[in-house]
Amino acid sequence: QVHLVESGGGLVQAGGSMRLSCAASGSIFSVSVMGWHRQAPGKQRELVASITNGGSKNYADAVKGRFTISRDNVKNIMYLQMNSLKPEDTAVYYCNTLSNLLKGSWGPGTQVTVSS
Repeated sequence: QVHLVESGGGLVQAGGSMRLSCAASGSIFSVSVMGWHRQAPGKQRELVASITNGGSKNYADAVKGRFTISRDNVKNIMYLQMNSLKPEDTAVYYCNTLSNLLKGSWGPGTQVTVSS
């Protein structure tokens, strides 16, 4: 189905910004729901933000007002703009479609490390 690869992670200082990209090898034009997840060391993977084909967006309480999810259905890329980063945001970030998630299919993710 749709194969996704995350990029854009790295080391950033607290208060800084970073934009993650999720490139799809395949069309996402008809993908109903896509989202970003993250998993911190020793913690369960959690949903950070989601976006529907109609443009509806949802955010975890911990990132509301700081993160912005978007998608470009022409370039087949989904983005996560992260501002005012905190050390608590340190995690491996994954993008996925709802369909792939339900099948247990995940990409390699990209590491985001926020230093204090």
